[in-house]
Amino acid sequence: MSNVIKVSSNAVFKPVHKSKHRYVVMKGSAGSGKSVDTAQQYIVRLVSEPGRNLLCVRKIEQANERSTFAELIGAINRMGLGDMFSSTVRPPGIVCKTNGNRALFAGVNDTSQREKMKSINVARGKLTDCWIEEATEILQSDFEIIDDRFRGVLPEGQFYQLKLTFNPVSASHWIKRVFFDTPSDDVLTHHSTYLDNRFIDEAFHRRMERRRLLDPEGYRIYGLGEWGETSGLIFTNWEAAEVSQVIGDYDDVAIGQDFGFNHANAILLLGIKDSQLYVLRELYVTEKDTNEIIKLADGHIPQNVVMFCDAAEPDRILMWNRAGYRAVSCEKGSGCVKAQIDWIKQRRITVDVSCTNTIAELQQYRWQKDRITGLYIDEPVNFNDDAMAALRYGVQNWRRRGEVTVKEPENITLIQRDRMSIEKKSRKKRRFW
Repeated sequence: MSNVIKVSSNAVFKPVHKSKHRYVVMKGSAGSGKSVDTAQQYIVRLVSEPGRNLLCVRKIEQANERSTFAELIGAINRMGLGDMFSSTVRPPGIVCKTNGNRALFAGVNDTSQREKMKSINVARGKLTDCWIEEATEILQSDFEIIDDRFRGVLPEGQFYQLKLTFNPVSASHWIKRVFFDTPSDDVLTHHSTYLDNRFIDEAFHRRMERRRLLDPEGYRIYGLGEWGETSGLIFTNWEAAEVSQVIGDYDDVAIGQDFGFNHANAILLLGIKDSQLYVLRELYVTEKDTNEIIKLADGHIPQNVVMFCDAAEPDRILMWNRAGYRAVSCEKGSGCVKAQIDWIKQRRITVDVSCTNTIAELQQYRWQKDRITGLYIDEPVNFNDDAMAALRYGVQNWRRRGEVTVKEPENITLIQRDRMSIEKKSRKKRRFW
């Protein structure tokens, strides 16, 4: 069977293909091809090894649809194996029709998802393989739950294997400590970069070269797949945890939005309680226009909360106003970014575990280095910082100690004005400093 399967791969992944280690930990740069290669090898395994079944895990279960599931379907199509598999998109699932092997999908975002994963079973064989994509999103406690799922006696010749694929972040991450700093016979660690990928296009090479010149430290992480320095990070005063989604649990709430298209458009719902900050929800998308983003926000981002937006795009702010949101421009000016950062650094930040893009940015948001002296300067690196901009915008009223009066957009109807006026009069005055 394996003789008729067409597989195009990069030589750098040969050690991974041969490995029977329980843990295969694949650290790599953006564009290294690790996810594509991983998907191809799992399809080969599903076809050629009866009794093996795959569990694909992301922090958020729904994220599998556009990542692990899409990669596996893409691999099936590239290898010309469409007739051998059936699949469903929602919920995602893949079955090999010749032997009954399955690919299942799960998340570990909350208690219900973690309990659901514990009860996953297959009709034929056992769950033997696990692919944890974007593994830096998950907590060590999440991993322990996943790891515990793969146990029990297997038929002769079979083995359990958990594969972690990820772009590295801070050198303080638990994955580095557990798998890279503590050698074990059960672990294969692997490193790859876009330079190892013979299928990468020239435009991507040019993009990485621009990154190397603009942000050398960021290039080390996203271009060379190296662990990020712990020095120079802007925010270390944060943690990821399950955060209450009940608006009434907070002293006040606000929304920050940083506009984008080619780079991300980031919207954060923020709360403040006893002078501590909370990130409740995020909407983080690329290559979508404002109307598309508004549709995604409806039902996820509340309309009756003030939304502080990038002042550079008044037309977009107006579109959000017309859609019923309380969008206003955020102040900008000399020293404003530094003042926003200083205020945020004085508070503890708790980010809901579902806000994976915000967490990723917090892990790499850092100060620029002076090219001559090599010392850090009081300017953040202006790259992959869309959620950080939304965070900075969203705290405007709290940072100004409640002294800012939010200007109501001119297109708000009289009924909306009356409702908002009543809300303001009934709201207890608070100060947040």
